[in-house]
Amino acid sequence: MKDTKFFEQALELVAPWKVLEVNMDVTAKKVEVKVDCGSAQMWLDPQSGQRLHIHGYEQRRWRHLPTMQFETIIVAQVPRLKYPDGHTELVKVPWADKQSQWTMLFERLAIDLLQACRSLSQACELLDLDWRSVHRIMERAVQRGLDARQLEGLRRVGLDEKSFGLGQDYVSVLSDLDQSRVLEVVPGNDKQSGCALWQSVPQAQRQNIEAAAMDMSAGFAAATAQEAPQVVIVHDKFHVAKMLNEAVDRVRRREHKELLKQNDQRLTGSRQLWLYNPINLKDERAEEFERLIQSELKTSRAWMLKESFAGFWQQKGRWYAEGYFSKWYSRAIRSRLEPVKRAAKSLKNHLGGLLNYFIHPITNAVTEGLNSRIQEIKANARGFRSFSNYRTRILFFCGKLTFFTA
Repeated sequence: MKDTKFFEQALELVAPWKVLEVNMDVTAKKVEVKVDCGSAQMWLDPQSGQRLHIHGYEQRRWRHLPTMQFETIIVAQVPRLKYPDGHTELVKVPWADKQSQWTMLFERLAIDLLQACRSLSQACELLDLDWRSVHRIMERAVQRGLDARQLEGLRRVGLDEKSFGLGQDYVSVLSDLDQSRVLEVVPGNDKQSGCALWQSVPQAQRQNIEAAAMDMSAGFAAATAQEAPQVVIVHDKFHVAKMLNEAVDRVRRREHKELLKQNDQRLTGSRQLWLYNPINLKDERAEEFERLIQSELKTSRAWMLKESFAGFWQQKGRWYAEGYFSKWYSRAIRSRLEPVKRAAKSLKNHLGGLLNYFIHPITNAVTEGLNSRIQEIKANARGFRSFSNYRTRILFFCGKLTFFTA
């Protein structure tokens, strides 16, 4: 078989495209495949069927899969067609997408490597491409995936924030709780950010969403009321636990300072004990923690109030949960522990969203799992300076996108 026929079959070329010649540079370890469509080919407007005239040719080059470890480049003079309205377009070649520098087969290889590699730099080394080129392949893949994504079955979502840079720099993430995928990422964590998340879902699919898990920040709730008023807001139990843990820690810090003035070291080094599940503690620490719990410490009382709130989520239904909360709230308010009282008042102000859990028992557990993956992506990249790059990477690895339709 001639080398031209070999590459025609390998590239699955059909008329009018054919391989004119194949040039090999052994020293540079490169193969250049020249492809042509002929000057006699008639091109038609797919809309009107009207014949289109060739307005000129443009030489294009595409990186293809290696041939026997030789870098392979496809070169073609691509016709530029003039349409009836006066605009011109290059003919779409069968081996690559428009505006791409790589064949579709090469992009598939790059995507597989990107998904398998720990970092972008590893993929760059294996593909022998610079960082910008590999990132561009990733961007193109994400855009194809977003264009082809189906959201018809979207029913339950989660809204959450994630740190981006240093200080108070955040992004907001919209997740599909049923399919464990990230749907969109936008900068910021306020109402405007929440609105942008909801607007990323087409209205036809948005109106079918039933419930959304989120924290108790005003921004996400206001955005939901504005952009998806039919959605039931469910305040996430993990954020409630975080709030109560922070209240316990504030009590501990304040009490620890008071005890140190009396040369009492009981709370020294105990911070993590109040945050961990006692079941997971080693024997010696478990005994230490048991002594602290049984003491008259304010921190102990705060911890017990925090732990007792877990019973709220175990109630049989909304009516029982409301009664349970009322009793818990009374104890918290009478505790004379200011951080716990503030947390209790905040929970009461958002009681409706807490009780909605018994109608739609959803949490942001899926989102928290995705956040762990996002944190891993961020760590492997050693941080991101560009939000756009951060978003692309998150959607590439966590969006469960289909990068090629065929």
